[in-house]
Amino acid sequence: MVGLKPSEVPPTTAVKFLGAGTAACFADLLTFPLDTAKVRLQIQGENQAARSTQYRGVLGTILTMVRTEGPRSPYKGLVAGLQRQMSFASVRIGLYDSVKQFYAPKGSDHCSITTRILAGCTTGAMAVTCAQPTDVVKIRFQASVHTGPGSNRKYSGTMDAYRTIAREEGVRGLWKGTLPNITRNAIINCAEMVTYDIIKEKLLDCHLLTDNFPCHFISAFGAGFCATVVASPVDVVKTRYMNSPPGQYRSPFDCMLKMVTQEGPTAFYKGTQASHCCDLSRCGAQALDAQAQQPWLTGLAALRHVGSSQTGARTRVPCIGRRTLNHCATTEAQQ
Repeated sequence: MVGLKPSEVPPTTAVKFLGAGTAACFADLLTFPLDTAKVRLQIQGENQAARSTQYRGVLGTILTMVRTEGPRSPYKGLVAGLQRQMSFASVRIGLYDSVKQFYAPKGSDHCSITTRILAGCTTGAMAVTCAQPTDVVKIRFQASVHTGPGSNRKYSGTMDAYRTIAREEGVRGLWKGTLPNITRNAIINCAEMVTYDIIKEKLLDCHLLTDNFPCHFISAFGAGFCATVVASPVDVVKTRYMNSPPGQYRSPFDCMLKMVTQEGPTAFYKGTQASHCCDLSRCGAQALDAQAQQPWLTGLAALRHVGSSQTGARTRVPCIGRRTLNHCATTEAQQ
């Protein structure tokens, strides 16, 4: 790497872990009220404590929470949410390139969409398994309704929530809903990556846009919209099952059946407006990230050129592209 500037050196795994987690935390600070509104809308009609308060729309839900529970209510569970982002995004994004190289054919500089989907699903499953306790606690806080000093408060704080859940439901209670969470993550990975490539390809083939910021933004937003629609049923089941007390549902499948019989199929799409709002915020960050990665990608090209000129052989560089970074860098802010 002689002659390369520090900015042209590929980041280490530790830097990827820290950078991914920190970026996800900043994004979570901005979108957390939307996520809380989504959880409230998803459990509406099921949660006994929330039946006295009716939520209508994303903005109406947030305003109702502020009016009845105070201005800090949209940020309930923020500590657990930040813990989730540090653990989830760090593992998912930090290991993505390594896992992608594992699936890629030897000697290949190009990663197919199948390879990217496999890598995304694998790292996503690993990240969900690591971060599941934080996700359970986050959703429990977001779903809890406190209308005044006299209302019952189950958890006094984030660490108390971990201890209480482990004591009352066992250690397995902290990993409640892991399977539907992994399923949701896999659906989002597949739907986003496939639809992103299709939308961007059509925009370029029809000469509607060039390969620039608007093209990335529209492709990312369209991909996020499709992924939200496809994954919404699993997302609602996941939220309700993770928030449920012991004995309410025998399994995620039982939760799904009760939703259909008691509330109808439209219950599977509660909170989709909030999810779309989160996607709009996130896809803007995705598109900006694609532009921000340009200098680093140029540095990788320089590294490849220097290596080949010094050794006389072609140096293999990890197959990292802007489209891959788009989906890898900020996708879990959804989740």
